[in-house]
Amino acid sequence: MENAPKRLSRPVYEGLPWFYLVCGIAACVGSYFLPSGVLSLLVGLAGLVAVLGGVVILLRRRDYRELRSQYADPDALNVATPPAAAADKKES
Repeated sequence: MENAPKRLSRPVYEGLPWFYLVCGIAACVGSYFLPSGVLSLLVGLAGLVAVLGGVVILLRRRDYRELRSQYADPDALNVATPPAAAADKKES
């Protein structure tokens, strides 16, 4: 019996990019108030990476949902075709 992969609940999954954005903005603002130095730079860079990561995740999800809406059978995008079946299909 195979173990199903553990997944996050939908509200947690949908909220993660926003959590990254909020934490990233907070880190950027916090780095502004820290005394200048290495710590301020590191916190600012971590905040920038978190903001960038949140934006990238939001955009990737939007693009995937838009692509999925253009197909008659959207669930077909999630099914991987075995290599042998794909080769047989090309030969036919």
